[in-house]
Amino acid sequence: MVKVKVPEEDDQADAGTKFTGLSKEELLQVAGTPAWVRTRWALLILFWLGWLGMLAGAIVIIVQAPRCKELPPQEWWHKGGVYRIQPLDAFQDSDADGVGDLAGVQQHMDYLSSLKVQGLVIGPIHVNAPDNLAGTNLTAVDPQFGTSEMFTQLLNAAKKKGLKVILDLTPNYRGQMLWFNSETPHNIEFQAKMKEALEFWLKSGVAGIQLEGVEHLNDSELLAEWKNLTSQHSSDDNARVLIAGMGQQDSLQIFSLLNETSADLLTSAYLVGLGPEPTGEKMDNAIRAYIQAAGEKWPCWSVGGPQVGHMASLVKERLLRLYHMLLFTLPGTPFTNYGDEIGLLDKNNTPHMRWNDSANFGFSSKMPLQGGDSNSSITVKAQSDEPSSLLSLFRRLSELRGKERSLLHGEFLILPRTESGVFVYLRSWDQNKRFLVALNFAGTRSTIRISHSLLPPQATVELSTDSQRQEGQLSLKDLTLEPSEGLLLHFPYVA
Repeated sequence: MVKVKVPEEDDQADAGTKFTGLSKEELLQVAGTPAWVRTRWALLILFWLGWLGMLAGAIVIIVQAPRCKELPPQEWWHKGGVYRIQPLDAFQDSDADGVGDLAGVQQHMDYLSSLKVQGLVIGPIHVNAPDNLAGTNLTAVDPQFGTSEMFTQLLNAAKKKGLKVILDLTPNYRGQMLWFNSETPHNIEFQAKMKEALEFWLKSGVAGIQLEGVEHLNDSELLAEWKNLTSQHSSDDNARVLIAGMGQQDSLQIFSLLNETSADLLTSAYLVGLGPEPTGEKMDNAIRAYIQAAGEKWPCWSVGGPQVGHMASLVKERLLRLYHMLLFTLPGTPFTNYGDEIGLLDKNNTPHMRWNDSANFGFSSKMPLQGGDSNSSITVKAQSDEPSSLLSLFRRLSELRGKERSLLHGEFLILPRTESGVFVYLRSWDQNKRFLVALNFAGTRSTIRISHSLLPPQATVELSTDSQRQEGQLSLKDLTLEPSEGLLLHFPYVA
């Protein structure tokens, strides 16, 4: 049974007297009273005072905050490393004739992209009758390397990977003298050939031209003229570079040419001249001297090259990793010879690139080719997936060089040493992460004390050439470096 309650008359009367709010007329009457008018004005004034206070505070913060430094103008060759595939016939044979070629380079475009470099130097690839100017065609591709169509395909493949291709146009690369003889550069016919060749290849789409042996030109005006050609073919989004190369180790000759050349970049064997096992003090002095001589010019760094050989044959094995860290953390563009990233060694002749542990180490299917070092660990395949390998270190350094502003264009400060075997310097840019580089060239453990007003008490390990180094923070008051260890530390900007 459901009970139904019938409301009493008194209850209905109470419900009728419940509050229903003010009517519109009553609300307007109350709102117009002096008390409410004063309240509204007070609240309005407080609102605008608060708003103006916040605006003033924001302005003060903006004015007092440190301003970001304007980024320096940089072309693509300032933003990372350059990888040399020279000579081309030693990199990859694609057609089983025992000679590396253009198609072979294109086969490994994914690998080249994984190195995080900005550009590739390829060649020379033109037809060159040794020591015969008349038999040299600077605009024709030597058939053993491929065809002009293959070169175009290579340019397109590199472009898709974000890589620039620089063509080496050193004229007499098969002969005894790179420029035929001392009189050839002054020959009107030769100069016309060179100008025609530069125009031809720049129009074909190369990102720049490299010329080796420029110390034999004895004519700075020629380089200036060729530099004008690369500039004429440049645009804001497609800058062309002129690279001058020399095999000299003599610092005076290098510094002299550095001050005279019109080329964008000058490569040399400067660091090779320090010997296979320099001390930290010797390296310190050499770097200071070079940077001072360079002045406003952008430096280049390399250990090895087409005229002097591979890094692993020029320095002690224990210093290989150390040198790679040096090249990628100094101000300037690092140049790497093919195979230096895996520790390729020179033997009796130019070594072929070592890709895997198959016959001829994957260079060619032609049998047989000349022998070489049988060490199967010196291959791309063996080192690609090994975190502690030289190749892995190279990739990590190259990646950091291309993305960290302090390494891209930061200030460079050499710090005082407490040990003669150690070379220490700081890279910093504006409010970005700072990098401290400590390189122990000695074959023994070294403990150093690094003290400077720009340094904090501790810094964090970014990268070490010693695979046993633990991650974390290290004290700069007593920093211990293992034998031949290179240590890259970072710490934040503090206003």
